[in-house]
Amino acid sequence: MTALLAVALAVLFSATALLALARIYRGPSLLDRIVGADLLLAAMLGAVGAEAGVTRHATTLPVLVVLSLLGFVGSVSLVRFAVRAES
Repeated sequence: MTALLAVALAVLFSATALLALARIYRGPSLLDRIVGADLLLAAMLGAVGAEAGVTRHATTLPVLVVLSLLGFVGSVSLVRFAVRAES
């Protein structure tokens, strides 16, 4: 049962990551690419969190915290840069 859940989660997160990469590649504007990168990071966070839940290890919690802080700071700084570039 756990193996089936792990495979299903891997397929879903892989599809999400591929769609995010397509948004990054095809995005006509910088903001579309920023949204795609943020979605890719969210998919990675979800995958790491799902792996921690399936294996029942709490050792990946600091990795999740660091990745989420990095994503937040990166997204805010890139959006601020994009807003300045449009003005």
